[in-house]
Amino acid sequence: MSMFIRVEVDPEEGARAEVAKKLVEVCPVDIFSLSQDGRVQTVEANMDECTLCDLCIEAAPRGSVKVIKLYETE
Repeated sequence: MSMFIRVEVDPEEGARAEVAKKLVEVCPVDIFSLSQDGRVQTVEANMDECTLCDLCIEAAPRGSVKVIKLYETE
């Protein structure tokens, strides 16, 4: 399985319960989950399902979620 994107969440924002819960709620392909201590974590197995919908970027404080494309489109 190839990885086409990487999602990064600012650790401080990902530790905030309201941000973590919102990210889990908005992602249509379950890229985010909550750790036992309530922090957001990414689910690597689901990362290749990302549709680049930007819902996570819109749900989190500006600049705290980054979707990094690991490929170039022509």
